[in-house]
Amino acid sequence: MPGVNTVSTLGASPVLSRRLALLLPAALAACSRPARAQRGLPDFADLAERVLPAVVSIQVTSREQSTLPPELRGTPYERQFREQQRRGGQLVQGAGSGFIIEPSGVIVTNGHVVGNATRVTITTHDGMDYAARVVGVDELTDLALLRITPRAPLAAVSLGTSANMRVGQWVMAAGNPFGLGGSVTSGIISARGRDIGAGPFDDFIQTDAPINPGNSGGPLFNMQGEVIGINTAIYSPSGASAGIGFAVPSDLARPVIEALIRGGRVERGWLGVSVGDAEEQGRRQRGALVMGVERGSPAARAGLRQGDVVIALNGERVETSRALVRSIAGLPPGETVRLTLIRGGRSQEIAVQIGRRPNDNQG
Repeated sequence: MPGVNTVSTLGASPVLSRRLALLLPAALAACSRPARAQRGLPDFADLAERVLPAVVSIQVTSREQSTLPPELRGTPYERQFREQQRRGGQLVQGAGSGFIIEPSGVIVTNGHVVGNATRVTITTHDGMDYAARVVGVDELTDLALLRITPRAPLAAVSLGTSANMRVGQWVMAAGNPFGLGGSVTSGIISARGRDIGAGPFDDFIQTDAPINPGNSGGPLFNMQGEVIGINTAIYSPSGASAGIGFAVPSDLARPVIEALIRGGRVERGWLGVSVGDAEEQGRRQRGALVMGVERGSPAARAGLRQGDVVIALNGERVETSRALVRSIAGLPPGETVRLTLIRGGRSQEIAVQIGRRPNDNQG
């Protein structure tokens, strides 16, 4: 609907109303981009020819679970509806993109592409189809790892260093828009470090390279052919493409991918606190304000209290609540850390043994 922001998960998940649009159901751009006829602009032909063999299309089948519509409650159709849900719900189809990072058949994509898939099929650039196994999914970064068994070693691409990318540099997106497969678009990096409200690990690269339905999970390349981002979402006030896309930076994705390869899951550190940015007389101050402490958590055992303001972790300054959450999450469970905090106007230090993070958005 005009004027309404929407979010739709890619693949087999249902459409949800939110502010951002995940890439599957986003509409085509309302108007075409102006032709670039100026001299000195890059030619992407060689780059596309080199990397496209490592870009794959993903087809997903999953079962959609629905809630009972109020109008069916108490009618003869209620039993039929519940029986269908008991058998696994309705089969739905989805599509997305991915890229091969190991010639043996290891593929990276978005977590929302595979969702609760019952079957995942990979189509490589040469048209070969493979049944894929979901190795692991990390919901907090929306990344997933798939594995196929190819007949021969596959073309693969490597992760670059997203921290080296600058606003204004050229990039190329590749993927499977609208199920067409093997498509590329170009643009620039519009911004870095974007927080779009998706979770505590938001650190997105923003690009104006056109990305459309089916591009989710596809690579965003620098001009050297390295993957510096995984295309994940677009901003869409009306449901149509607005030329604002977001990609998970490779520096954030790399440790997640490595952890999924090693053991199929990502283990993160956890304190067991809810935190917000510290404020003083209506002005934002340095530090993370402890707003709540979960009973039995590492923070509770260490003596953290509601109202404490954490200003440093192992001597490193903590500027925001998000910085604290991300720093703790990057630590291995079992490690003991030193927190510097302000309590009752006085500074003090406490030692906390980091726990294992559950699958939620707490710190």
